Amino acid sequence: MSAYGLLVFTLVYALAVATPGPGVAVVLARGISRGTSAAWPFLAGFLVGDLIWFTLAALGLAMLAHAAHAVFLAVRYAGALYLLVLACRLWRAPVEGLGSASGAVPQRSLHVFAGSLALTLGNPKTMVFFLAILPTVVELDHLTVGGFCAVALVICVMLPCVLGAYMLFAARARGRLSRPGTARWLQRGTGVVMAGAAVAVATR
Repeated sequence: MSAYGLLVFTLVYALAVATPGPGVAVVLARGISRGTSAAWPFLAGFLVGDLIWFTLAALGLAMLAHAAHAVFLAVRYAGALYLLVLACRLWRAPVEGLGSASGAVPQRSLHVFAGSLALTLGNPKTMVFFLAILPTVVELDHLTVGGFCAVALVICVMLPCVLGAYMLFAARARGRLSRPGTARWLQRGTGVVMAGAAVAVATR
């Protein structure tokens, strides 16, 4: 894979990750509701999900992904259910838990990782990128092992940086919420956003 081709992929992938969608909505909502708590397992779920989709595309398994419709449909609904659970928790959570990390209920890293992984595997935006857009940017038929590793490295660097920036921005905004009324409406607003993302994941 040429340096120019890798650069093109890097720019297109960074833009795709940064473009608002269900994943970005969840990252922002989580940053507002929980700050940077359990950030690494949360972002790792997105990363592993993207690497799985890239591997499927690189190995020419796009047809298999379409053929295993029932499996991917189940994964999609699992991701949507995860979003709905988070939305309900945000809506019902006490407002005093929004202003400081100590008010949040601890979550197991494995649960956080599994939730973001299921969301990524069932995210229509991610599917479209790796199964439809990626082949127009990367010549998958001529992709060598070195090229595969280079693209995977770009994914491993760009995704945590972009989504991590979103989460850090949301976490800093969270620290400025001192008025209970503002905090309550913002908390419920992020819950509504997550519920909307769940509907988008389940219906697209």
